Amino acid sequence: MYGLLLEAIAEFIRKSYGEDAWTDIQRASKIENIGSFGIHDIYAENLIPRIVDVSSKHLNISKDELLGRFGEMFVSFVEQYGYEKILRVLGRHFRDFLNGLDNLHEYLRFGYPKIKPPSFFVEKETSHGLVLHYRSRRRYDGYVPYVCGQLKAVAKKFYRKDIDIEVISHDVIGSRVHVIFDVQFDNEEFIKISMISKSAAMDRSALNVRSDLFFQMFPFHIVFDSEMIIRHVGSGLFAVKPDIIGYDITHPLIDFTWDQLIIHVNNAFELRTIDRVLRKGSEVASGENHDALGDSSGAKGDDSDSDDSNDAQSGVLLHLKGQMKPMSNWNCFCFLGTLVMTDLSVLFKAGLYLNDLSMHDSSRDLLLAGTQQSAELKLALDQEQQKSQILEDSMMRLDQERHRAAELLYQMIPRQIADQLRNGVPAEDTWQVFAAVSILFSDMYQFVNICERLTPLEVVSLLNAMYVSFDSRTEEHNVYKVETVNDSYMIVAGAPVPDDQHCSHICDMALDMLEEVKTVMNPSTGRHIEIRIGVHSGTIVGGVVGIRTPRFCLFGDPVNTASRMQSSGEPMKIHVSQQTAENLDRSVYVIEKRGPMEIKGKGTMMTYWILGKKAAANRKPSPTPPKIR
Repeated sequence: MYGLLLEAIAEFIRKSYGEDAWTDIQRASKIENIGSFGIHDIYAENLIPRIVDVSSKHLNISKDELLGRFGEMFVSFVEQYGYEKILRVLGRHFRDFLNGLDNLHEYLRFGYPKIKPPSFFVEKETSHGLVLHYRSRRRYDGYVPYVCGQLKAVAKKFYRKDIDIEVISHDVIGSRVHVIFDVQFDNEEFIKISMISKSAAMDRSALNVRSDLFFQMFPFHIVFDSEMIIRHVGSGLFAVKPDIIGYDITHPLIDFTWDQLIIHVNNAFELRTIDRVLRKGSEVASGENHDALGDSSGAKGDDSDSDDSNDAQSGVLLHLKGQMKPMSNWNCFCFLGTLVMTDLSVLFKAGLYLNDLSMHDSSRDLLLAGTQQSAELKLALDQEQQKSQILEDSMMRLDQERHRAAELLYQMIPRQIADQLRNGVPAEDTWQVFAAVSILFSDMYQFVNICERLTPLEVVSLLNAMYVSFDSRTEEHNVYKVETVNDSYMIVAGAPVPDDQHCSHICDMALDMLEEVKTVMNPSTGRHIEIRIGVHSGTIVGGVVGIRTPRFCLFGDPVNTASRMQSSGEPMKIHVSQQTAENLDRSVYVIEKRGPMEIKGKGTMMTYWILGKKAAANRKPSPTPPKIR
């Protein structure tokens, strides 16, 4: 399918639910590598079903309702590409639009040469509506509500009519879907036109035309009897190949029977010869090899303009487009057609000449003009496709940069708060009181002495090795890294996402930090580095401050106290306050009382050492701790 359908869906979701919703749907549909859909590019048929399935769940909307909205949006979306002009002139009344709907896709073939159009026809028309038949090679059920949405939008936008559509039947016949709609609307024009037709009746007895003169006017006509046997062909067809076996109907999607022709008299027909034809004197492939040869003839529907020797030997399939007219006096159908050719070379290859084409229509002018302008048009189309590809690549790079920028922001600021800032929330509105958190500070023991023995680059490498090992454990223990200053490392549990297990999570992280530093070696001594860890629990305020280089910061006395626990601790030990120790399960952790300590700025405080976890603690989860006192 062409990207025009997909881009209309993407535009609807972006406008109705936001850019983030479309990004999430792309990711879940596994199409996030497509920045935007090129309207003239061809994509897999299963993309729309995948997008619909994901969108329905993500947006909490039923599939049928969503597809109906997609169809309505499509009518508005194509205005920017000029297709509104075509829709406006398809019919004077809505009934005329529906009667000519089958021909709509034919007007789009120049821009979309590989289009696979559905087929429509009308029957049982009354003053209250009509019955509309829809046939398609696409068997996805979702196109039924999609078509309903399109019809409702066209009726409302161009004809100011509200219509009701009901599905009478939905059948799958072979590789085709056949759906019958009951379309109800105010169809007063049907009565008026019927009355005008009766009043305009006239005596045609004086206008009889001899059949031979009539046939001369249409060199590419074909007369079929009630058994669909060819009784006569025009002079143009007879000159090319007198013994043509027969023709296939390529459009509309119906069986080639008398009854089907009767009810499709308002449709434009496309016929294709079963046999390939070539200039006299050249071999022509027989009808038996039709499937093997495919449709690469260079006539209508052919996407290759090559004229190599293989094509020259295989011939071309003649394509005719025109109208089926019932001839009651003959009990026959007469196909009044026009030869459809891509360029003069194909015409010559088929053994035809310009004087074989009708003079009363535009066949000659169109073929000559098409040949003269095809190179310019192809060049212009190629340039537009290149521009479209460049734009698509730019959009893809933009999406990648936006993704990288978002990931970088999430590393600096908690995701919840970063999303608020991206949505325009002021920084001061992100401030929040966290009633129960645990804060950890660590520093490298004798860091000044280490710096004196190492070069600056070696110091940075040492710190990086230590911080990388710590960072790798933060998500595992549900803690958030606040900042690093020189050799100081600060993390918090219970913020920015509240957590009842904050004390146990921060202490588990502290124990892992002691294990991690044993793998980080001091180049000056050849032994692993040592750190001091301090922990305190309490109530703090957290949020983003500042405009330039904003960071998530914590404020409150517990921050200072945790820092004092670290500075008054000992190497390779976890020094915690009484508030933290009292909120730990002693059946899980080995806690040793250090005793009263004189803490700078805090006076005398009772503090504790966390020596490790008991063996049984690894076999059961930690219980919910009591509230912080």
